[in-house]
Amino acid sequence: MSTRLPPLTALRAFDAAARHMSFARAAEELNVTPAALSFQIKSLEEHLGAPLFRRLNRAVELTESGRTLAPGAADAFQSLSTAWNAAKRLQNNTNLTVTAGPGLTAKWLAPRLYEFARAHPEIDLRFSATLRMLDFVRDEVDVAIRFGQGTDEGYWSQPIRREWVTPVMTPELAETYTTPESLLQAPLIFDESINFLKPPCDWPVWFRTQGIDYTPTHGAHFSQADHAIDAALSGAGVALGRRGMVNTDLHAGRLVAPFKTAVEVPASFRFVCAQGTENRPQIKAFREWFFAEIEKTAYISDQFTVIPIEDIPPL
Repeated sequence: MSTRLPPLTALRAFDAAARHMSFARAAEELNVTPAALSFQIKSLEEHLGAPLFRRLNRAVELTESGRTLAPGAADAFQSLSTAWNAAKRLQNNTNLTVTAGPGLTAKWLAPRLYEFARAHPEIDLRFSATLRMLDFVRDEVDVAIRFGQGTDEGYWSQPIRREWVTPVMTPELAETYTTPESLLQAPLIFDESINFLKPPCDWPVWFRTQGIDYTPTHGAHFSQADHAIDAALSGAGVALGRRGMVNTDLHAGRLVAPFKTAVEVPASFRFVCAQGTENRPQIKAFREWFFAEIEKTAYISDQFTVIPIEDIPPL
């Protein structure tokens, strides 16, 4: 039996007909006449030596051979289309698509993007703010800013500065809550977006760094980090703020972190892109800008004693 593949045009005609279960609609999709499409499918059946469709009065249905071939043909053309689009994107040095979590986008990226746009007017920057793990090829993404405890095996990845948490509040609230012990009476804000971390990095852990055995049970809970910080900015309470989410507001003085002890989070942000694309002009420009922006507020981290979470013993 010959293993030579049939002509691509015949397979394409079969794929379209199998998806539509109609020769007429398949012909319309491929911009050919129904007669030309029928000829391609007939030539494919002759190449196989078996029918792929049963021709009924006003419809068609797949034979057993057709049902066997259809999924592979569909996957093959989808893979070919994806690979072709990826190859075309490599020729484009002006578009850049970045994905990051909604919190980081709102609290760190968005306030700074005008600076990147001003420095690189030739780059058309697009953002996808989502916590869903996107595929670089399928979703046509160039750069991902990822946060978590996993690895980026198979990708080019550069770690960003270590992440920590510390209590943050407005300057006005800081006049009331002047000691760690006073926080036992404060309205606390909970950022549940990091509840997945193991070991947990939460209010009881931070209190233990102060020698306080306290597990708060009341307060405002938020599923998104930026919403928790917005609540703190409004004066609603004290949030356990993550470095990446609060640096902008600490730098501007809208929030303060009066207690200079922070807990290192057992996870990290990473700058991730497909292997071999890290030096494409638009990706390199964004990467250099991104890390330069981080360094502008790096001094904030130097103000804290940052304790690795594994070094905090239970009380």
